[in-house]
Amino acid sequence: MSMDVFTTKEKGLRRTISTLTNKLFGGEERQRWIDYGFILAFVVLILIGGWASDVFFTQVNLSNLFRQIVANGLISLGMLIVILTGGIDLSVGSTVALAGIISAGMTDEVGIGPAISIALVVGAVVGLVNGFLVSRFKLQPFIVTLASMGAARGLVFVYSESPLVPKNLEFRDLGARFLGPVSVAAIIMLVCYLLVWFFINRTTIGRATIAIGGNEEAVRLAGINVKRTVILAYVLSGLFSALGGVILVSRLGIAQPSLGGGYELDAIAACVIGGAILGGGGGGTVGTFFGVLTLGLINNLLNLFAVQTYYQQILKGVVIVMAVMARAKER
Repeated sequence: MSMDVFTTKEKGLRRTISTLTNKLFGGEERQRWIDYGFILAFVVLILIGGWASDVFFTQVNLSNLFRQIVANGLISLGMLIVILTGGIDLSVGSTVALAGIISAGMTDEVGIGPAISIALVVGAVVGLVNGFLVSRFKLQPFIVTLASMGAARGLVFVYSESPLVPKNLEFRDLGARFLGPVSVAAIIMLVCYLLVWFFINRTTIGRATIAIGGNEEAVRLAGINVKRTVILAYVLSGLFSALGGVILVSRLGIAQPSLGGGYELDAIAACVIGGAILGGGGGGTVGTFFGVLTLGLINNLLNLFAVQTYYQQILKGVVIVMAVMARAKER
């Protein structure tokens, strides 16, 4: 009898300790401390930049920083929406190249408006195919988007095996024009972030997008069309990637067929640093923007210190692994 009492007390003590541990170190509290850690790292980077480089806080450098993060900012925004559903989109880099080279090749023939519209439609179609295959046939997003990544890259070389240089000056101004200290491209990116924030937080389908990543079956039982929502997520990913490709080619003034290589890793890293949980159910636009800005800041500092490109890739890989490990502990 005494042994039963001891066992009962022991189980109760274990439950109490487990509850206290979860409150102190788990769930939302852990996520909050991880967020604080990333914010502290961001502040440290800024302090290092200001201390080690005289040009870091100049208007020219800061303007270039915000202009250079536009492409990754738009790609990451689309990636966030897909991640919220529990998916992933590895085709964003190829979509950037496809939309960029189409817009560069057609702007001199049909004009800037129709060329950009066609490029955006092509990006949306890539996303539509991805979303349809994932939602309709229950295929793994990793496999589907890996296949579409190769297919889209092949279409880029079918369209042109050599770099294209658009001659339309209005098209080239899209990525180079400034309104005061802020580039037009950066303003476009910020407007897109505001629209997606409203979509996720203030619309029924946006809230359903988050819920699908948490519990798809519950969303389906609630009467929401899961397939349509997932397709929309991938369409938006393709659309934002295409917009990023158009702006990037406009800023660079040349469309390389190899453009966009590895951009999917940057987008995933930005989302994870900003709080997105791979597998769905967590993430937001504010955090993603912070992740994009953090990666842009790292690249900017490394360029100011003349660090070679392959070292930048190594550091970026380390950042991605650390961010994923930190976020994985929340689950």
